[in-house]
Amino acid sequence: MVNYTLLIAVIAGIAILLTLILYFRIQAFISLLIASIAVGIIAGMPPLSIIDTMQKGMGDTLGFVAVIVGLGSMFGAILENSGGAEALANHLLRKFGQRRASWALMFTGFFVAIPVFFDVGFIILVPLVYSLQRKTGKSLLLYGLPLLAGLAITHAFIPPTPGPVAVADILGADLGWVILFGFFASIPAAILGGPAFARFISKKIHIDAPHFTAEEEEKTSFPAPGIVISIIGIPILLIVANTLLNSPLFSSAQIPPIIIKWIGLVGHPFAALVIANLIAWYILGIKRKTDKEKLLKIMTQSMGPAGIIILLTGAGGVFKQMLVDTGTGEMLAAYFADSGIGLLLFAFVAAALVRILQGSATVAMITAAGLTAPLLSAATGEADKALLVIAIASGATIMSHVNDSGFWLVGKYLRLSEKQTFQSWTMLTTVLAIAGFVTVWVISLFV
Repeated sequence: MVNYTLLIAVIAGIAILLTLILYFRIQAFISLLIASIAVGIIAGMPPLSIIDTMQKGMGDTLGFVAVIVGLGSMFGAILENSGGAEALANHLLRKFGQRRASWALMFTGFFVAIPVFFDVGFIILVPLVYSLQRKTGKSLLLYGLPLLAGLAITHAFIPPTPGPVAVADILGADLGWVILFGFFASIPAAILGGPAFARFISKKIHIDAPHFTAEEEEKTSFPAPGIVISIIGIPILLIVANTLLNSPLFSSAQIPPIIIKWIGLVGHPFAALVIANLIAWYILGIKRKTDKEKLLKIMTQSMGPAGIIILLTGAGGVFKQMLVDTGTGEMLAAYFADSGIGLLLFAFVAAALVRILQGSATVAMITAAGLTAPLLSAATGEADKALLVIAIASGATIMSHVNDSGFWLVGKYLRLSEKQTFQSWTMLTTVLAIAGFVTVWVISLFV
């Protein structure tokens, strides 16, 4: 039976959150905290219990996320400043050739966005897009959109990028399963939103590259592409190996317990990213004669953007905990069970609505995770939780438009009008979202 007081509480909380962000332009961190307090008050929680719930939600969430996001930010900063992203892009372009350059750029974006933030990766690599357009005379969109598709899909779907890490923690999902399903879901999405859609839209919209930009200054030395790929792959392989060895797939295998324990250590996201950071620090920094003080400055500066993500994620954990402690989550779970609405669809739609209304994919992911987490039951398996993470990530990717900073970033660098940005970038993000969710739904039928 629906408790209308609790239902009003959660609806009011979401309305307050969106009003504070959209109308009053208050930062999302404090907006999430205010919305959480409002849910507690309307639901009838004792005043001091509201504070206890906020503290619990923040602490439980940040114990994991703060470490992962901090380590991931430092790892990406070293890769970015070493020229590793450009090295990987140039290598793939040589291997694929000019005719398949759009595929090379999609794969470049796919790998670069694992350690590097979306906007940073795009700004670093966009000179390659300009160069290809000038050589071929074809539309800039033919090369720019595949790069964007690779960057966007990995940034949303595959840890250790902050979004899926935050959602996985709020839902209690295993990062290894999230990585596996994220890869499976991202492949068809990246192909459809990247080379396929770019080939279609580039015939309708012709854009020429600018003749000169400051970003086109070239580095004189790059690390070897194979080394870059290996360093990016180290934490992912360690995390996935740990997950698989502890899964039912290997339950009957005669693996010595001591090996399982050590793999459990080095395959934990904390240790895996520490190892990756140390290797990147030495091979991409010290070995390439980068000054230690400069490396220290690079790693320290990377903590700035990480801090914002960490605080936002903590506030999302507070919102989730408020729904749990008020009983709102349990009530909503019963309601959706009776109505026949699937949890995957609910997670996707919740993230999509918040994304469309307020623009930020990160806020959409965290809000949707907070709404979804209380609906999980003890019977919800690890694979199901991981699929929910990708469903939320898909919804939070959809329909980037004027309230999203990415909309203006893409429009600026690809020299698009607002209308052309809607026709290309907004449509691309919608294709990515729908393709990702459909893939997740299909996977859910078999796991």
